[in-house]
Amino acid sequence: MDRTKSGEIEVALVTGLSGAGLRTAAMVLEDLGWYVADNLPPELISKMIDLGLESQPRIERLALVMDVRSRLFTGDLGWVVKELESKGVRNRVLFLDASDAVLIQRFESNRRSHPLQNDGQDGTLTEGIAAERIRLAQVKAVADVVIDTTSMSVHQLRRKIEASFSGSDTVMIGVTVQSFGFKYGLPIDADLVCDVRFLPNPHWVPELSAHTGREPAVRDYVLGQDGAQDYLETYHHLLRLTVEGYRREGKSYMTVAVGCTGGKHRSVAMSEALATMLDAHDDLSVRVLHRDVGRE
Repeated sequence: MDRTKSGEIEVALVTGLSGAGLRTAAMVLEDLGWYVADNLPPELISKMIDLGLESQPRIERLALVMDVRSRLFTGDLGWVVKELESKGVRNRVLFLDASDAVLIQRFESNRRSHPLQNDGQDGTLTEGIAAERIRLAQVKAVADVVIDTTSMSVHQLRRKIEASFSGSDTVMIGVTVQSFGFKYGLPIDADLVCDVRFLPNPHWVPELSAHTGREPAVRDYVLGQDGAQDYLETYHHLLRLTVEGYRREGKSYMTVAVGCTGGKHRSVAMSEALATMLDAHDDLSVRVLHRDVGRE
């Protein structure tokens, strides 16, 4: 029995006109958890699927970007789709398009030549775009999703692809909540930083000093201080507003750094509490890191 008969892998065939946003599409799909192979000749698709099924962990969603950069790509994906369907592989074809004027503007602004520009009689950019349109007309006609990026910003294109390939109505955003100690320096990868040194320090409480904010006694001490809960609720609300802004801008990850003096007590307890609040939202994937615990 063919292993792909069980439908264990989903394939997105991504193609379209050069300059229409194929690189952006590849990055968006990668952020959505797809394994992306760029500039793959159609003849290698079956082999790539076999490799995906054999890999550990197994690849469940595979995006294959194909365009005229590969001289082996003729623009005919009909036989590829039929082969995938015969194996029971779920597949969709995404085609990106744009007007000639916009494509010319994009190529000229990047000072790049078109892949087919030198194949024509005059060697002009217009001639290359025209030749590519003819070559890809067949695959565009059978595409499941056609996106015209003529008047789209990068963020709008991202949202359009997310809506079609995320597998859910809401795109997940990964949030890392990281505790740290200011005396060891700010985390260089932090998007947002909050300072909880306004809370009393358990370091000066003899029975708590040796423990960390992950332990109940320290956690209860920190969260029981005046202003601690109000701060958590207010910061949680601000993060929700920020997450929505990140989503509109096409950002998929956020690192929130929570700092105290040594990164052992207050920041750890507050990070754990904040992560618990964020984890209650279905559109967030939350993890907690404690950078400086054990460093003292």
